[in-house]
Amino acid sequence: MKSKLWLQEKRLMAPAAAEALADELRYTDLVAGYYLGATDAMLGAIADFSSWFFAWDDRHDRDVAHARTASWRALCADLHAALRDPGAHLHHEEPLVAAFADCLLRMGQPMPPSWRRRFARHMGPVIDAYDQEFGNRLSRTVPTVAEYLELRRLTFAHDIWLDLLEAVAGAELPASVRESTAYRTAGLACQDFAAWYNDLCSLPKEIAGDELHNLGISLIRHEGMELAEAVSVVHQKVAGRVTAFLEAEKELRALADSLADGENGGEGEGDGDVIDRERTRAVLISCTDNMRNWFPSVYWFHHESGRYRVEQWEDPACPPYLQDNAPARTTPAVRPTETPRVGRQRGPHEQEGTV
Repeated sequence: MKSKLWLQEKRLMAPAAAEALADELRYTDLVAGYYLGATDAMLGAIADFSSWFFAWDDRHDRDVAHARTASWRALCADLHAALRDPGAHLHHEEPLVAAFADCLLRMGQPMPPSWRRRFARHMGPVIDAYDQEFGNRLSRTVPTVAEYLELRRLTFAHDIWLDLLEAVAGAELPASVRESTAYRTAGLACQDFAAWYNDLCSLPKEIAGDELHNLGISLIRHEGMELAEAVSVVHQKVAGRVTAFLEAEKELRALADSLADGENGGEGEGDGDVIDRERTRAVLISCTDNMRNWFPSVYWFHHESGRYRVEQWEDPACPPYLQDNAPARTTPAVRPTETPRVGRQRGPHEQEGTV
């Protein structure tokens, strides 16, 4: 993976900052830990997309800090446009838009049109959720716990990372499997764990940066908790997601066994491609194993990445790896006519929802 070079080539990080700090951020190591079995090309594309996501998140924070409303709204509009037609945005003057388009094409290239359409349907609301957070921060609105949990499943992009499980496995799961209660429960549990553990580890960073969107902050503001109590409650919620996953995982592995026994079958979506039972079983096992891999990888990342070492930064509110100035725009934004609203498993090459 060459995400450090990609960050520089796409102008998402200054060359000096990338050379000095990109390795310490551990973005590519994180992805390598929870998408085992991917081809080199797919793993590289997802690693770059993950790096893009962090850069986008940082730009969101800086646009709020400097009240760059017009710049932010233009960026959101252009990201929606790139989602609809990534090929037309590969050379966009805004680095975040061009890099986003590049990732979309590379991640989607080996997958069928039905998967690419689903990915786009899931990504549109993520852009809108970030825009909602932007408005909340300008108006100083802290969401309630229930509001926050719903919003967080979008800003963390739960469904996007679950879609990429299939891209790593190399095929779509039949809808009957992907939309089953066990699959949705396991997927949501691994993503909630990641999002809420991130909240736990980023709480000092986000308090320093005057962020308002964090499960701990919502508990403090709306449930009247002290900081220590809020941290304890988030710990409990995070642990609960591990338990929920382990229960659902048993059902998924039983489903995989039933496929091997010939009890269930499935058909691919959209293109009419038939996926035989053995192929479906292999894809399901890959997806299940990599859901499990999210838990140790997320835990490791948050204790190794320099992204959360606030105490070592000169300015706790502004990480040292950021480019704090939005590039000047010389063309108007493309406005859409309608805004779309646990231990490690081996990878195979080594031997959307609510609960």
